[in-house]
Parts: sequence; C-alpha cells; structure tokens
Amino acid sequence: MTTLPTRRTVPAFAAAFVLAVLLVSGLRPLDRPTWVLETFWIVLGLPVIVALWRRFPLTDLLVCLLAVHALVLATGGHYTYAEVPLGDWLRDTFHLSRNPYDRIGHLMQGFVPAILVRELLVRTSPLRGSRWLAPLTVCACLAFSAFFELLEWWAALIGGHSADAFLATQGDIWDTQWDMFCALIGAVLSLLLFSRLHDRRLAALAR
Repeated sequence: MTTLPTRRTVPAFAAAFVLAVLLVSGLRPLDRPTWVLETFWIVLGLPVIVALWRRFPLTDLLVCLLAVHALVLATGGHYTYAEVPLGDWLRDTFHLSRNPYDRIGHLMQGFVPAILVRELLVRTSPLRGSRWLAPLTVCACLAFSAFFELLEWWAALIGGHSADAFLATQGDIWDTQWDMFCALIGAVLSLLLFSRLHDRRLAALAR
C-alpha cells in the first residue's frame, strides 16, 4: 500500500523530488551553460532551506510550490525555454507565434516567490494582518523580476550570442516587459488564490 506524504514528511519528499529533477535535467541538456544558469536558483536554494530547516521550517504549502517551481526551472534549463516540448505543443495547439514556456516560467517567478515573500514578512516583520502585506509582497516580487532581467542583460553582455538560449527572447523586442508583466500577474494571482490557505498553514506551523 502506498503511503501519502504527511505534513511532517512533505519536506523530505519535496527535497528528494527536487534533487531527482535536478539530476535528471542535468543529463545531456541541450545547452550546458543555459542549464547551469537556469538551475542556479535550485542549487543555491535547496541547501539553504535544508541548512536552516530546524531554525526556520517552511509551511508545507510553500514547500510544495517551491518543488513545482524547481520542476519548471529544471525543465527550462534542460531544453532551453524556447524549445521545451510543452511550449511547442501549446504554440501549435493555440496557433501562437512563439513557444510560450518562458512566459510560464516568468509567471511562476511571481507566483511562487509571492508566497515565499509573504511567509517571510508574516513571520519576521510587524506586517502580519496589515493591509500593506499584499502590496509589499507584490512589489518585492516585481523588484526581483526586474533584477532578474538585469541579470539576463549582464549575461548577454558577457556571453554575446552564446547567451541567446538563456535570454529566450525569440525575436520579441518587448520580451523584458512581458517577462516582468507575467511575474506581476503571477504574484497577484498567487495571493488571491492562496492567502487564506497560507494563513491556515502558518497557524498549523506555529502549533
């Protein structure tokens, strides 16, 4: 009989899932430098979360969202965002002009960090229950998205044409603006969908 993860075992299952996804995505990626750049946040974030877990455990909701985000990042890193098969299918099915997987990636760049930022603010600042919690969370996510676009710009300056796979602009001159807009929409949607559930998971974590 298969045992479903419980609240106590979710972190271990999520960590094992993320590690497996990372290892599989690293097997013969389409472009190794792009894989390194796209999975950097996984390689950085997973050890930090594990190291701090005893002092600062995360809610199971946030853990699950981070695992899904890792899957999105690793998939984009393996194929490069412009050539992910799921994006090709979406492009052909809905008659789009480009592979939209990078839009999904940037939507997730706002969607998941919104709960991460919200959790940090609720637990480490006086903003719990404040009307400023949601706006400041969205602002933080949009600021990170803008910073990520700066990172892409610097990567392009350093790598030249070799950074094209990482940028995944696909010829769109408004790609940077679209990326930040998708992150903004993702952050707002995440708060609308998960704020109440997140409050309950935070209360459960405190018990």
